[in-house]
Amino acid sequence: MKSRIWMIAAALAMLVLSSLACEFSASTASIKDAYLATDDTGATKTIEYGQDQPFVFMVDLANAPDDTKVKAVWYTVDDSGKAEQFVEKEMVTGKSPITFTATNNGLWPVGKYKVELYLNDKLDRTQEFSVK
Repeated sequence: MKSRIWMIAAALAMLVLSSLACEFSASTASIKDAYLATDDTGATKTIEYGQDQPFVFMVDLANAPDDTKVKAVWYTVDDSGKAEQFVEKEMVTGKSPITFTATNNGLWPVGKYKVELYLNDKLDRTQEFSVK
């Protein structure tokens, strides 16, 4: 009798564990490097732009499957530290490097900015920069 109860309990535990495993999803993706650059070649890193330059954010992925979601959210930052979003760009890819670019039809206002980088909907890092 004890043997039968033990087998039923083990079978129930296996059912519960297998149902949990079906709902669990883990990605091996990570961000190897992310930096602001002067152009989309990524050759020259920067944290300072001129008013007429596009903002270029280079992202190098590691171990990224094709369904990896990467998002860049750009903000202006006022003197009190309050941030206001002005652009959001997202890609689903496993390829690397990724280039995110924010452009302006006129001149960027002089001041502080930041870009937040999300990997699969989780904030990975924030990069502050400025326009002089």
